[in-house]
Amino acid sequence: MKKNQLVFSVVAGFLSICVGCGPSAEEKAAVEKAQQDSINAVMEQKMAEQKQAMEDSINAAKAAEEEAARQKQAIEDSLKAAMEKSTKPKTKPKSDPKPKAEPTPTKPADVKPGQGRG
Repeated sequence: MKKNQLVFSVVAGFLSICVGCGPSAEEKAAVEKAQQDSINAVMEQKMAEQKQAMEDSINAAKAAEEEAARQKQAIEDSLKAAMEKSTKPKTKPKSDPKPKAEPTPTKPADVKPGQGRG
């Protein structure tokens, strides 16, 4: 019987040490709160990144739209300038005051036999 009491007391002591050394309810709550805070911080960061990405996309779309408008305006300006240029009366090109020099005929004496034309 004393042997059973000894074993029972050793087991009871061991269990009390294990239970007593574990985290308390306050410590468990603090760990849970820290985990939840970490999750919330990550979610907020992701939301901020998504919002920034959306704003960047909107700004890029606006810039592309403005560039397209500038290109369209440049094309319209070019067409307008071309139309104005084509409606102006054309002047006749000035004739050359110098008469063209006529080629001098080659004399048959200049060409040696066997030389040919070319």
